[in-house]
Amino acid sequence: MKSPDAVTNESTTDLTWGPDIVDGYEQAALDPAVLVRRTARPEHPRASVLMVHGYNDYFFQTHTAEEFAAAGYVVYGVDLRRAGRALRDGDRPHDMSDVSEPGDDIAAAARVVVAENPDLPLVVYAHSTGGLTASIWAADRPHPALAALVLNGPLFGLRFRRSQQMALRLLPVLARVKPHAIVSSAPSVYSHHLLSANGGRWDFNTDWKKPRGVPATASWINAVRRAQGRIRRGLGIGVPVLVARSATTGPERADNPLLDAQDVVTDVDACAVLAPKLGSDVESLIVEGAVHDLALSAEEPRAVFFEAMFAWLEKELP
Repeated sequence: MKSPDAVTNESTTDLTWGPDIVDGYEQAALDPAVLVRRTARPEHPRASVLMVHGYNDYFFQTHTAEEFAAAGYVVYGVDLRRAGRALRDGDRPHDMSDVSEPGDDIAAAARVVVAENPDLPLVVYAHSTGGLTASIWAADRPHPALAALVLNGPLFGLRFRRSQQMALRLLPVLARVKPHAIVSSAPSVYSHHLLSANGGRWDFNTDWKKPRGVPATASWINAVRRAQGRIRRGLGIGVPVLVARSATTGPERADNPLLDAQDVVTDVDACAVLAPKLGSDVESLIVEGAVHDLALSAEEPRAVFFEAMFAWLEKELP
């Protein structure tokens, strides 16, 4: 049964905003998360947007935020619990036992965004694991102001070796008995490739988006797989959904000649299967030459993504 979040909450009235690490933005503690907003607002705002990051990630894609602002959106980003600005001493980065936990952070952030912009429709723009989490949130407890959901490379499937697939059968037991057992640990070739210091296009905090990777625990993988299973059975999201993805999945190896033109993190075939199960109004956007985060792709596929996304939003927003 859906239980939409209330439009108001005491957390929306007592936030203390201060300077962010990024010029032109400010942040406020939304314990256990951190909310970020662009200080300048469009003169005639079209809608509000809440940007949600993925695994081994945080809000740093200000070029995407500026695209939203130029299109008339009031821009917010949230660093979910145990990630980025919200990471605390002793935290296991991105740790969760169920996607409802970071879903609570999306819910709290949405309440603040709507309270500050009560006359604007809300768009949630979510990447990778954030897209998986936002999908469950939008199905179970959508904010009444939610008008559209944009999923950028959502984590709807991972490719596992045959030996790993056998081990996954024991995952629910392992997650219950040893939730913090490391199931998968490897450098993030993808993040290493994106970083400008390594010849990529983007600058980011390598303590928060780690080229060395973030080990995945039994608890985290089990939570992801349960959420994917829910989508497979059908969610019934009640707002329009855009599911954007790369055209192909490739190996996450430095010797992959298409490392800069494929999704090397998620299985795009699984995304194609699960996308129609999100709700009755779902549109897929496939971008040739895009990487896992389509907004971090090379210039041409990135421009294709932005143009198509804003055209879809213009069509779907009230």
